Amino acid sequence: QVQLVESGGGLVQAGGSLSLSCAASGSIFRDNPMAWYRQAPGKQRELVAVIRGGGMTNYIDSVKGRFTISRDNAENTVYLQMNSLKPEDTAVYYCNTFPGLTRYWGQGTHVTVSS
Repeated sequence: QVQLVESGGGLVQAGGSLSLSCAASGSIFRDNPMAWYRQAPGKQRELVAVIRGGGMTNYIDSVKGRFTISRDNAENTVYLQMNSLKPEDTAVYYCNTFPGLTRYWGQGTHVTVSS
């Protein structure tokens, strides 16, 4: 059974950085674009960044220039480097395929940015 396990979250001050990782079992990375999503308190989950097999990336406007998504297919791992963090980046961050598949949603990793 394929599982996605996110890690790397934590508490950081505004302007700081965090690096998230998403490790997967199985062959999910080989066959799918991968993405990071987030869900802030009281809000719906939103797409943050996508990376396709060829390395092409897309970001929502609010994180462009601050976040970088990358993937290591040999290690079945997706990363999200987050710099210049803002309080509005506070959320639970999830990785999944793009588009997200219900069976792959994991527990996520909490990111809290203090002002």
